[in-house]
Amino acid sequence: MNKLLSKLALAATVALAPLAMTGAAVADGHEKLKYVLVSHAPDSDSWWNTIKNGIALAGDQMGVDVEYRNPPTGDLADMARIIEQASASGPNGIITTLADFDVLSGPIKAAVDQGINVIIMNSGTPEQTRDVGALMFVGQPEYDAGYAAGLRAKGDGVESFVCVNHVISNTVVGERCRGFADGLGVDLGDSMIDSGQDPAEIKNRVIAYLTANPETDAILTLGPTSADPTILAVEEMGISGDIYFGTFDLGTEIVKAIKSDVINWGIDQQPFLQAYLPVVILANYDRYGVLPGNNINSGPGFVTKDALGKVEEFAGEFR
Repeated sequence: MNKLLSKLALAATVALAPLAMTGAAVADGHEKLKYVLVSHAPDSDSWWNTIKNGIALAGDQMGVDVEYRNPPTGDLADMARIIEQASASGPNGIITTLADFDVLSGPIKAAVDQGINVIIMNSGTPEQTRDVGALMFVGQPEYDAGYAAGLRAKGDGVESFVCVNHVISNTVVGERCRGFADGLGVDLGDSMIDSGQDPAEIKNRVIAYLTANPETDAILTLGPTSADPTILAVEEMGISGDIYFGTFDLGTEIVKAIKSDVINWGIDQQPFLQAYLPVVILANYDRYGVLPGNNINSGPGFVTKDALGKVEEFAGEFR
């Protein structure tokens, strides 16, 4: 999958190089294309900086305007209102996460009904994407990624785990935990904890769980928001590097922990592609009527100590 995605990214870069130079000229002769990306992320979640960098680069290369909007506290009802406001502003397209189908499907369907092209990215499923009438889904199949991680951990001798879920309201992300359990061949049961998003609270809840369940073989975190405090938790407990530790997504502290053997691996869903590709696809669709025939899987890919390279160089920026 990584090789395929690398080829896709390279092909997109090569194919779009002429467009990057002519985008401004196209805009001069026609209405300037405008897109809005709406995420569910709170302002405190630094993982989304890569998303912002991705749309900025794509917007510059394609000669289009792209605006990033999000609910400051991560409130999904607020996000629904932001999608409605974005639709009312009359953009050519909207790129949005589908973190909660019940809350967000209505505003997204309303945007589609207004004739606005929509691409779902990061959160959601291809089935939900079809249901709301969006053009396509660009992201990581979460259950499949969790299952692959579970198979890997099982091969390494893991039999029990705790999944630290900092976005319990995002049911699709929770599929990572379920997939991991199925990959191990165990019941998820009480192994998934609702950690919240406060770093101190996350650390305390991880310590409390591991203290109450000392036989736990492994920890699975779902991103920097939960991984960073969990790193501090295992350090405080004196088990740093001794307990099996896998995580989704990358970030500065995660990369450091992989390098120092505290984290065994990180699953990279390549958020840069989740942001960059929808802008490129929408611009080409609006200008030339061309559209990929399938949804695009941006991940998963395992990042280990032996494969840091550019990941370490660009962690938190483009990786």
